Parts: sequence; structure tokens; C-alpha cells
Amino acid sequence: MSLFGSLFTGVAGMAAQAQSTAMIANNIANVNTVGFKRSEASFFSLVTSASRLSIYSPGTVKATRIQRVNLQGPLQQTASSTDAAISGNGFFTVKREALDQQPYLYTRSGSFSEDADGLLRNTAGFVLYAWPLGSDGSLPSNQGDLTSLTPANVAFLGGLTRPTTTADIALNLDADEVDNNPELFSTPQVLPIDPDVTAADFTRGLTVYDSLGSAQNVTFQFRKIVGPMSHATTQVGSLELDSDLLDPAVFGGIAAGDQFTIDVGGGATTQQYIIGAAPGPGDVRIDTVEDLLIDINENFGGGSVLDAKLDSAGRLVFQVIDPTATLDFTNDTGTPLSGLGTFNLATQPGNAALTYTAQAELLGPFTTYPDQTDYPTFSNVTNPNTQGWWEMTILMPDGSTLSQGLLNFDGDGSLNATPDGNGNVDIELGNIDWGNGSSLQDINIDINSFSQFAGQYNVISSDQNGAALGLRTGVEITRDGLIVAQFSNGATAALYKIPLVTFANPNGLQEESGTAYSETDASGANNLREAGAGGAGFLEPSTIESSNVDLADEFAKLIVSQRAFTADTRVINTVDQMTEDLLRLR
Repeated sequence: MSLFGSLFTGVAGMAAQAQSTAMIANNIANVNTVGFKRSEASFFSLVTSASRLSIYSPGTVKATRIQRVNLQGPLQQTASSTDAAISGNGFFTVKREALDQQPYLYTRSGSFSEDADGLLRNTAGFVLYAWPLGSDGSLPSNQGDLTSLTPANVAFLGGLTRPTTTADIALNLDADEVDNNPELFSTPQVLPIDPDVTAADFTRGLTVYDSLGSAQNVTFQFRKIVGPMSHATTQVGSLELDSDLLDPAVFGGIAAGDQFTIDVGGGATTQQYIIGAAPGPGDVRIDTVEDLLIDINENFGGGSVLDAKLDSAGRLVFQVIDPTATLDFTNDTGTPLSGLGTFNLATQPGNAALTYTAQAELLGPFTTYPDQTDYPTFSNVTNPNTQGWWEMTILMPDGSTLSQGLLNFDGDGSLNATPDGNGNVDIELGNIDWGNGSSLQDINIDINSFSQFAGQYNVISSDQNGAALGLRTGVEITRDGLIVAQFSNGATAALYKIPLVTFANPNGLQEESGTAYSETDASGANNLREAGAGGAGFLEPSTIESSNVDLADEFAKLIVSQRAFTADTRVINTVDQMTEDLLRLR
């Protein structure tokens, strides 16, 4: 019995080595196959139990296959933007055809290219499946299920337009610009300034794109203004600090002893001034323009209630610091404030003579500038910089006003603005109707880089994210797994995101033709992951994963299998000889 058992053992050894050789041959044949994973033979013995320890019955050997799917193959760069290799765990999800009834398969072969229908297929012809992205770049809500995947189709029969949604402008406004004072216009006005009446101090154009891809030229106009708070201005000009208030050549209508009162806030802070004469109780004597400026800026209300200055034309300008306070002047003795040869204060349209009120609100509701809600909220509304006010007007392509509001700059040249909840300092234009049938449009304009410094107007940079009609010029896969289409207008569109599928035991997958695998009980359930998350690896663009076969190692194993096979044949020959000797016995 043991003699013939030895014969069967030799035959089993030859069969096992033949299996090993077959696996080695398959590995060598696929040494250049993209994404191929090698297999190895594992041997184990089959023993025969004997009823008595004194009798030995030989067993046999069996070869089983071990897959090395989990072993990374070397990465090789390519020139194709649609090639991708997985560095780490995971598989691409594919199907043989883009049909619902086709089963999902999994592969590491990421050499994809576009077919005639726009589908991305690898070299084995499998169609890549991925998550479709929403218009905001969001993933499907059921992204953990295979049903959330769709064929990656990158065909664009038409082109792509991208309406402008954001823009940013970085510029400097000249702090030395002469203030526009509507009360001194040939026809006195109050804020807002009519763009058709007064030329802008600085103009900047920006081209944006609507939903039809049409270019729309938007114009930004800037006018430096005295400010929205209560203010008064003398119509007499060419004054200097040492101008004598009793100089008949300048103030022929003012006499020594003339008195006037300045009142801020409806009696909250008042001061009476006497010109060129001994002061009485509560009076402040002034003889020159400088005397008046010094007392107002240093003593009146502690120097924190009213600003006074000489403007570039030599006119006296009085400006309340509190944006909500009123400003009143009163002739007490004589008429030093009104009439020829006096300070001759300009009147504010709509108010009684020598009474001045704030012209615009810094906190809502906004009546003077209804569009002020589009502009950043002022961070300082208590005592903003009185010398940093600009009126900004945004014009439509036809010249009509799209939006108009106020900007204020702090003493350090930066915007007096509070960032929104996202940390942005934006002008938010909403529901823009271009009048050409395009969709209503919202555009957020980042003005965080606006500044006000003395010197030339300077546009540092400007940009927007829209684009006119463009034809597709290429497709690429990014490291994050995005499938991005590129267009001739410079725009890009993220179409899909490639998930990586992981398994608890990737070596338990069932091998399929085309260097692909199917799920089995031994592999565990599939898990869809974003690249780089949940234990999944990363995608390496313009790269493929080569076979993990080591040719030198395979040839070494082949030699071992050959020698083992030869040894098994010697066992059979020996048993055959022993059997022949047995038959010759008489």
C-alpha cells in the first residue's frame, strides 16, 4: 500500500509544482500590465491517518493560490492628464459598459482616455464611474452607496460660459484729493451726488460676464466728499491762517465786537465767539482765522466734537464728528456769518439758514443711500475719520446707476469696515438685470484691498471669475480625485470626483479578465471613500501603477519549481523501478 502511495505522492508533487509554474508564467506574462497584481503558490500537505503507528501511509501535497492585491506596484509618470494611479489603499470603480445591469468591478488600472462618446475608459475598456458634482461642487447626499456613481462622461457638445460671481479690486485713492462739497455746486445740492452733474475724481472699469457669456463693462466712480455728517462751509475763499477777521479787504462786513455762537447737538455743546474785542463772560475772543481754528480743534467740546480746517481753496470748513449730531450757527451781534464781506456760510438746501444736519445715515435704515446695504458695514460709526469719505458709484454698461454708497477710511489709510460672517469685506450686488435676457446675477466684489494714501491713484490689481464662451480643450484628473474640464476661455469646470473603494481584505477579491476584481464574501463589503480620507490612498495624476511583479524573483521561483518537479519525477521513476523488481519475484 505504501509503495503505491509513494507513487501518488510523487504525482501530487508534480501537479502542485505545475500549478506553481502556471502562476509564475502568468506573473511573467503580465510583467508590463498596468495595475496587475501577482499571485503566489502556497503549498500545504494532505496526510493520511494510520490505524497503527507502526505503519506509515504517505500523504500528498496541494498548491493553493495567494493573491498579492494589497501590494503596491511602482508608479510611473506619463504624459496623459487623464491617467491616474492610486498611492495607497483603494480601487477605481468601473463597469464593462455604462449599463445599469452591468456589475461593478474594481481595478487599479488607471490609464484612462476618452472614447467617442466622451466616456473615460481604461486600457481594458472598462468605463470609469465617479460622483457627479453639484453646481456648488457638492457631492451626492448618498455618496456612500454605489448607486450615487455615474459614468464619467466628459463630452461637451457646446462650450462653457461662466457668469461672474466674484470680483476683487485692489486700489489706492488719493487722500489729497479736493473734497466735493455739494452745497458749493453752482446749483447747491445735498448727498447723493448725481453722476451726471459732477465728474468723478477717479474711474475704473471692470469687465464681467453674464450667464450668456456676454461681456458687461461695469464702471466704478469715486468722488471724495466732505462727508455725510453735518458740516458748514464759508463761501469766502483764499483765506490763510493769519487772515485778520477785521481786514476790510477780506471781511469788510465784519466789525469789532460782532459775536456769533456755534451749537453742536441741539445745545449739547455751544460756544460764543467775539471778534476783535474784549471778551465777556463765556466769550472767546478771536482775531484771526487761526484763532478760531485753534479754539474749535483744541477747546470746543474738548476738541472731540467739531473739526475745523481750511480747505484747498482757502475756505473754512466746519464738520461735526458725531455722524448723527446737528450743527447750528447764530449771529448774536452783527451778521458775521452771513452776507457779503463776512464768513458768508453756504446754506444747506432744505434747511433753515445756518442750520446743518447729517446728510446720510451710517446705520440703517438707509434713506439717502438705499444701496448702502450692499456695502460693508462701518466698524466705527461713533467718530469716523472726517477726512476719509468717498462716494462710490457703480454704473451699468448703459451709464445708469447700478449701486451707490459711501466708503470711509481710517487715519491709517485702511477701510473703516467690518468683515462679514465669512471674514470678507465685499460689496454685494444682487439681482443684476443686464437687459439682454440673461439670468439675474449676483456679484460679490472684494474691496478689502482698498486704501487711501496721499499720492497717485493706483490700481494694483483687479480680477473676476467669469468667462466668455469657450470650447473644451482638455480634461485632467487632480490629486483630490476631481475630473476637471478645461476650456479655451481659461475657465475650468469640475465635473466629477473619483471615489476610491476600499475592502477589509483586498486579497479576497475575485480576479476578473481585464485586470479587474469583483467583490466576494472573503473581501468584505465595499466602502466608498474620498481620496486621502477614511484609510483610502491618494490619486497621483499623470501617473500609472505598474505591475507589482518582480521578474528576478519570478525566475528564481521558476527554477525552484522546475527542480522540485524534476525531483518528483525521480520519485515516480524510483517507485516504478521498485514495482518492476517486485513483479520479478518468483
